[in-house]
Amino acid sequence: MAALSLQLPTETGVGELEPVAFFDGPMPTGVTVSHTGRIFVSFPKWGDEVTFTVGEVRDGGTVAYPNQAFNQTDMKDQASTLVSVQSVVVDPADRLWILDTGSIEMQPTELGGPKLVCVDLASDQVVQTILLPRDVAPATSYVNDVRFDLRRGSAGMAFITDSSQQGPNGLIVVDLDSGETWRRLHEHPSTKPETVRSFLPLVEGQPFVQSQGGGAVEIGPAMGSDGIAISADGERLFYCPLGSRRLYSVAIEALVDRSQDDSAVVATIVDEGDRGGASDGLESDADGFIYSTNYEHNAILRRGPDGLWQTVAHDPRLLWPDTLSVATDGYLYVTANQLHRQPRYHQGQDLRQKPYALFRIHIGSGPVLLR
Repeated sequence: MAALSLQLPTETGVGELEPVAFFDGPMPTGVTVSHTGRIFVSFPKWGDEVTFTVGEVRDGGTVAYPNQAFNQTDMKDQASTLVSVQSVVVDPADRLWILDTGSIEMQPTELGGPKLVCVDLASDQVVQTILLPRDVAPATSYVNDVRFDLRRGSAGMAFITDSSQQGPNGLIVVDLDSGETWRRLHEHPSTKPETVRSFLPLVEGQPFVQSQGGGAVEIGPAMGSDGIAISADGERLFYCPLGSRRLYSVAIEALVDRSQDDSAVVATIVDEGDRGGASDGLESDADGFIYSTNYEHNAILRRGPDGLWQTVAHDPRLLWPDTLSVATDGYLYVTANQLHRQPRYHQGQDLRQKPYALFRIHIGSGPVLLR
């Protein structure tokens, strides 16, 4: 039989991704962009050699931020330095907040490790550090991402997801004035990952599971409440477990009202339905759209105010789209870090191919600025 040379059809891409930066060192997770266009990224300590866990993209490279000294972990005084940062977020007042997991290679934390740190971008100086106490962030917590509403309370409120794989899941509320913190939806089913029997993610066409011995398997990233986004009007907080395709929201008024018990908070939860595939990061914009990365389909989706989903980007280069950030320049930024190719998911074999990438795509909207 003669060899065939037909040009067979392939998947059609959606959207125009623009490369912004490449990373040849450790894999990045978080990204955020200041109101003046400064770009910050985070590099958690998951096994790669990490010389700084927070960096600023400058002149085609990335440098330690706010400086190298603050990135040098003091294991005897973890409150004074950064340990392992998962997320960086610029708030509505154009300040950089650093969410330090305090966890190296997903191991239990020490008091002073998990914290929320504010950096004044005008002076590049740390101006506030809020430590997360043990009753709010137990040793097995993994604080993942954060959003802000600066209109609530005297100086605003922050909302954090706890996505722990080994410990409790839930949400954490922070009063930015007093530094007081409290947990909400502790171990509620909406914050938990699904089991492999009800949820089997496919990444690059392969089931994303881990062997646990004795023939048992579990979802690759069996982590809970991870992605977080705040509605444009500041009324609802959206969140999603990493190991699930569901999207949930809860009333922010209930989260911040200390007089309400958790049952009252639970009563305000809405199951927002399937988000079109499993995702890592969530984000929102000023026009009422909720954005969701989609690690199963190398895509970014968004849900409009009418509740309908559409594809913003679908590109083979989006190998595990992780964190999303809407900037004042009208672009949506996203990191692609090949998380699923790490050695822990392939019997010790590292399948990642450097460089890792930061992309952006024009969406014509700005960030939610609740101030």
